[in-house]
Amino acid sequence: QVQLVESGGGSVEAGGSLRLSCEDSRGIASSDYMAWFRQAPGKEREGVATIDKDGRAQYADSVEGRFTISKDNAKNTLYLQMNKLQPEDTAMYYCAADSWVAYSLRFSSHAYGHWGQGTQVTVSS
Repeated sequence: QVQLVESGGGSVEAGGSLRLSCEDSRGIASSDYMAWFRQAPGKEREGVATIDKDGRAQYADSVEGRFTISKDNAKNTLYLQMNKLQPEDTAMYYCAADSWVAYSLRFSSHAYGHWGQGTQVTVSS
């Protein structure tokens, strides 16, 4: 069973950076499609960035150019480097994974069967 554990969240000032990590206990190769989602209080969970088995990344418009998703298969870890953070980036961030996710659904939370517990990111102005 895939077990995802996120870390790296925290509190930063606007303009700062954080790097989130998500370790897949069974091995990242078992999850061909992985993604980062976030959910702010009172809002729906939204996709932030996705990456496929070949390392091809996609980003939500709101984070394009500021966030970078990557993975290290040797360490079984998915990353999200977040730069130029803004208060609107404040949310709980979740790692998601599945063995198959259709291209058109990669930003849909319903497409992923495995989730971590989340890590909080708070950005102050």
